[in-house]
Amino acid sequence: MTLAIPHARAAVEAPSSELPTVAGSRLTVPLVDGRHVQYANLDHAASAPCLDAVRDAVDELLPWYASVHRGAGFASQVSTKVYEQAREAVRDFVGARRTEEVIFTRNTTDALNLLARAVPQRTSVIVFDTDHHAAILPWRGPYVYRVTPTANVERDLDEALARTPTGPRLVVVTGAANVTGELWPVARLSAVARRHGARIVLDAAQLAPHRPVDIHALDVDYVAISGHKLYAPFGAGALVGRADWLRAAHPYLAGGGATRQVTERAVSWHYGPERHEAGSPNVVGAHALAVACRTLSRHWDVVFAHEEDLLDRLRTGLAAIPGVRQLSIFGDDSPRVGVVSFTVDGHDPGLVAAYLSAEHGIGVRDGAFCAHIAVRRLSGDRALRASVGLGSTAEHVDRLLTALRSLVSHGPGVGYTLVDGRYAPVDDPRELPAFLSE
Repeated sequence: MTLAIPHARAAVEAPSSELPTVAGSRLTVPLVDGRHVQYANLDHAASAPCLDAVRDAVDELLPWYASVHRGAGFASQVSTKVYEQAREAVRDFVGARRTEEVIFTRNTTDALNLLARAVPQRTSVIVFDTDHHAAILPWRGPYVYRVTPTANVERDLDEALARTPTGPRLVVVTGAANVTGELWPVARLSAVARRHGARIVLDAAQLAPHRPVDIHALDVDYVAISGHKLYAPFGAGALVGRADWLRAAHPYLAGGGATRQVTERAVSWHYGPERHEAGSPNVVGAHALAVACRTLSRHWDVVFAHEEDLLDRLRTGLAAIPGVRQLSIFGDDSPRVGVVSFTVDGHDPGLVAAYLSAEHGIGVRDGAFCAHIAVRRLSGDRALRASVGLGSTAEHVDRLLTALRSLVSHGPGVGYTLVDGRYAPVDDPRELPAFLSE
């Protein structure tokens, strides 16, 4: 076989001291004054750019792309091998055992909805209301208990679990807060859950791109991750964890691939991960996710150092700008990944984001970040979020700080108006890329 498919155990290769590179690192964008500048991508928390290693791996795979699990053709065998090796790479990335399931999904939201469909009836589910909507909304019914976290979140969880009735229990915990980037004490919360006989699922969407995740070191039962936040934007995510609930549940989707046999009167379903993977699988997305997992696993030391430097630069700079207030759930000194949300006194977040883009070539997020309860509680309405990652540089951070200081001192340089609910320059000469007009 001539295709150089990276083996699933590539994650054990020696660590590298080189920072992984991403597509778009030299991207330039137009400004309203007619200039072009390098794009300052400070929106990694929404979707991270594609790793160059991922793009190259996808390009290598595409000529071999074919059906998975269903063909005798050589290309089909290659695609099937790639898909199953990807499953093992994800397993290694989160430290799961062979007895635990790795189910490919579209993203973290899809993974948590799958698990919500698989929990036994009358399962008491504990969620924290400051979490991302994907961690809150899949769980419905009278057995859902919403908790508002305080500085003593372990006590909050202990008290909530004490109120639940006898029966199965599941705690939903976020690894790194979607709004503030703050790290949750996952292992300590797991210990609380165990004292009550509860299982725990970790929403690692914002954690996994920044820190190693080990399902057993953290003592959690399930982990959900998203490729688009892990520098693999090809539409794949995963749910990893204990097999019993997943194997007992009705298939998440009904269709081909999930079935062992179909007759006129009955359907026999698979019991492995394919039980919940009906339809033609996203082999390209799974391969992209696997390559991202392997790449990050080899570079954690440099990834961490890079992001810590940028985060310190960002937080220190924001603290020095009058009228800028950083948001926090647990306190300003709580550890966090490279995600910072903030407000600017007297300036609408949507207007600030439009100004940063149009006049400075900076991409940040504004609004409520699919965490409406948290943002409303912390800011009163909406906020701005700057998030760093492998596509961010010190110059990007400095440019943001300079632009914010200019805004606070002098206001925006051009006029803005609302267009379809979002701010835009009154006279905007910027043109979209040519490929959009084709």
